[in-house]
Amino acid sequence: MKYFGGCDSGSTYTKCVIIDENGKIVSDVTLRSRINSVLSAQDALDQAIAKVPDLNSAEELTYLVGTGYGRNKVPFADENISEISCHAMGVHVADPSVKAIIDIGGQDVKGIAVDTDGTVLNFAMNDKCAAGTGRFFEAMARAFEMDLDKFSKLSLKAKNVIPITAQCTVFAESEVISLVGEGKPMDEIAAGIELSVAKRCFVMSKKAGAVDHITLTGGCAKNDGLKAAIENVLKLKVVELPIDPQLMGALGAAEFARQKGSVC
Repeated sequence: MKYFGGCDSGSTYTKCVIIDENGKIVSDVTLRSRINSVLSAQDALDQAIAKVPDLNSAEELTYLVGTGYGRNKVPFADENISEISCHAMGVHVADPSVKAIIDIGGQDVKGIAVDTDGTVLNFAMNDKCAAGTGRFFEAMARAFEMDLDKFSKLSLKAKNVIPITAQCTVFAESEVISLVGEGKPMDEIAAGIELSVAKRCFVMSKKAGAVDHITLTGGCAKNDGLKAAIENVLKLKVVELPIDPQLMGALGAAEFARQKGSVC
């Protein structure tokens, strides 16, 4: 049996997926990224390899593709492919019916249109500001003094929305802290945060060519409040993928590795 790997070296999390020659996922790992991208990728690869009895090291993979923020630092990678292409391919593997993606990463937000073969038709990226990214949500959860999972569900209880006017992450965090200090309902503040991010996704969804549905990838795809806000603002159904949306980049990289390694 041949095995193929994809390692998504992100700014916040490093993900690794190993698939067999039939495209079945046999191992996956998600780890918080360290300052050193090489060490992060090595850790993820080692832990993923340890879950596959037939493998002893990443060097035994038939083909390995690196992607993400630190894709050039993935040890033993045969090739590096952009995270935009890998997210498109990962979603195509997970659900071929989905043709539009909003990928919310640790430092940027991307809108991606997917062709029928999993390649990229069009894309747009906001990498000039951290507002609306994974870092932004971490800052907001910190202001609420709660973990991300609890924060992501908080807005679902809100009957009203308190708008967040600041566009910058730093100023938005200060605004949120002030609102909390004033005793404003925390669920309504959270609803305002989710709404502000959903509005930022509007342009990305248009670039992705979304008509009636879209899917989210990246760690923020697990934010239930954001999904609800996006459906409300964009008037699009958010399709939930059958595979962890945070793994889409690594899965796409692994599928590219399978396609390329199978002809070697």
